[in-house]
Amino acid sequence: MEYETVHLDITDGLAVLTLNRADKMNALTTRMRAEITHAMNHAAGNARAVVLTGAGDAFCSGQDLGDASSTGKIDLGRALRDEYEPMLKSVYDCPVPTIAAVNGPAAGAGANLALCADVVIATESAYFLQAFARIGLIPDAGGTWFMPRQMGFAKAMGAALFADKISARQADDWGLIWEAVADDEFESHWRKRAAYLTNGPTAGFAAIKQAIRGTYDKTLPQQLATEADLQENCGRTRDFAEGVVAFLEKRPPKFEGH
Repeated sequence: MEYETVHLDITDGLAVLTLNRADKMNALTTRMRAEITHAMNHAAGNARAVVLTGAGDAFCSGQDLGDASSTGKIDLGRALRDEYEPMLKSVYDCPVPTIAAVNGPAAGAGANLALCADVVIATESAYFLQAFARIGLIPDAGGTWFMPRQMGFAKAMGAALFADKISARQADDWGLIWEAVADDEFESHWRKRAAYLTNGPTAGFAAIKQAIRGTYDKTLPQQLATEADLQENCGRTRDFAEGVVAFLEKRPPKFEGH
C-alpha cells in the first residue's frame, strides 16, 4: 500500500509510524484507518518494537468530522466494526512491544488509539480528552474498556461525562499512561525507551504482554499456571541463556530477539 496519511520508517529494528495529517491535527479518516492498520501489520513482522506518534503539534484529534465517513448518514456501528476495530486490534495485538509517543493533544478516538499501545509516553504539554459526550455519543474506540481499567471507575466516569481535558501530568498521576516527560526531553526520552525495547528479549516481552493482559479473566491459581507455562517457554530461548551468561560475566547482554 502507498501511504498518503501516515509515514512508516523501519530502521535498525525500530518501526516509527507517524500519523501524517498535521494540518488536520492528524484527525482520522477512512483511508487513514486503513493505512494505520496496514502499516502496523507490516511493522509487526519487520521490527522488534513499534512507536506510534503524530506529526506537527498534535498526536491525533480523533475522527475527522469533515471526512465523508463522518456525515450524519454514516452507520457509526459499521464504521466502528469495519474500520476502527481492525485498526485498534493491529496496535493492541501487535506481537512486539509498542509505544504511543503522544506529542500533543490526543482527543476522542485519538486518545483511545494511544491507549491501545503497551506503553504511553506523553509530553507534558499534551492532554487526553474524551470529547464524545459533547456531541451526544459515548467514548468508543476502546475508551470504555481502557479507562476504568487504567485509572479506575470514578475517574473514567467523570472523564466520559464531563469531557474535561486530562493533562499529561494528571494522566500520569492517575495511572492512565506510563509517564509524562518535559517537552524539551520528550523525543530523546521516547527514543531511548524504544531503543531499549528494540534491543531487548523480544520473545520475553511478548510473554510479558500475554501474562499481564490475561489477568482480568483468571483466578490466582489459573494465573500461576499461566506464569509457569510462559516461563518454561522463555527459559528455552537463546535470549535467556545470553542474559544469564551476561549477568555472570558482568557485561551488557546482546539479545537477538529469540
